[in-house]
Amino acid sequence: MRLHRNLVFAVVDALNLIFNEGEYADKVVEKTLKHDKRWGSRDRGFIAETTYDIVRWKRLYSEIAEVGAPYSRPNLFRLFAVWAVLRGIQLPDWKQIEHTPARRIKGRFDELSKIRKYRESIPDWIDDLGADSLGEELWTKEIAALNKQAQVVLRTNTLKTTKNKLITILLDEGIGTDPIEGYADALVLKERTNVFKTKAFADGFFEVQDASSQKVGTFAQAEPGLRVIDACAGAGGKTLHLAALMQNKGQLIALDIYSNKLKELKRRAKRAGAHNIETRLISTSKVYKKLYSSADRVLIDAPCTGLGVLRRNPDAKWKLQPEFLTKITKVQQEILRTYSKMVKEKGKLVYVTCSILPQENKEQVKQFLGSDEGKEFSLEKEVNIYASESGFDGFYMARLVRK
Repeated sequence: MRLHRNLVFAVVDALNLIFNEGEYADKVVEKTLKHDKRWGSRDRGFIAETTYDIVRWKRLYSEIAEVGAPYSRPNLFRLFAVWAVLRGIQLPDWKQIEHTPARRIKGRFDELSKIRKYRESIPDWIDDLGADSLGEELWTKEIAALNKQAQVVLRTNTLKTTKNKLITILLDEGIGTDPIEGYADALVLKERTNVFKTKAFADGFFEVQDASSQKVGTFAQAEPGLRVIDACAGAGGKTLHLAALMQNKGQLIALDIYSNKLKELKRRAKRAGAHNIETRLISTSKVYKKLYSSADRVLIDAPCTGLGVLRRNPDAKWKLQPEFLTKITKVQQEILRTYSKMVKEKGKLVYVTCSILPQENKEQVKQFLGSDEGKEFSLEKEVNIYASESGFDGFYMARLVRK
């Protein structure tokens, strides 16, 4: 691979915004890729993947390069040089990366790879938390899986097409996909590409949604004709799946505390042809109190640490702080106790997180069942999805029935 100066500089500029300015990696990459319209798909792929790679391996590369925050521009180039050397890429004769000690870099990599917190490039506190919560063996496998680049997975929009038809439609646009065994509507890309520019996407034939996330809709048992509430809908990835499973029949109420997310959900629903979705902004408690004891299904896709989706959000490792876990578990419990009241008798409550920590999952459900609100419910089924076993994101799902 031949390195191009303008592409490498774009990566360094992006890393500066992520590491020094605290900006989110996905937003920075999106912004960076708009800088030069002459960049082709290969150029854009290099910038995006290299940036994410260095973000993912920040601690390991920093240790090898002997640099730390705040990262000066020369130090960001040192991180890039480490990335290139470890991938066997010939470094050009640029002043920013001259005198890079390739042999020493490889030696340090071999040495540090024997220690998990360096090998998997994670803060000490997350490593300790993972090992204490999941046990050494599972945590070692899980964090290794969460450091692998996520595949691009599509969910067929069955309101408009079938999985087999979508395979053909995408192939006509030059995009190869494979079905995933055990996932009714999922397709995985054979090669990474920008699927958002396809006609198939504009026509609403699919959404980009990880395979584990697609399990949630089925698990929620959202059937045609029911009244279903998505209590933390956000921009609506799971809401749209619920609408498809309900075949646009029945009522699907999408709640959220952020109006901009619900606005995005409306836009996506229009493209998807999902007509049974009604968005409601939680501006006051009256919004959900009006819905008490009215829903056949209530989905709580709770805010969480997001430790199950580190593959696609590697910068979360560096943004998360220990006190956040304490704060978010209190929020989760409050949401469970409040929103569970919307479930009617014999109805079902589905609690979901994209975390792998029992503190946010099994323990939350157990605590809820012991509360005044939770005494009306019984646990029907719970599932832990681990990236090391599924090959997709880490998730937790629990389905409770109101007596």
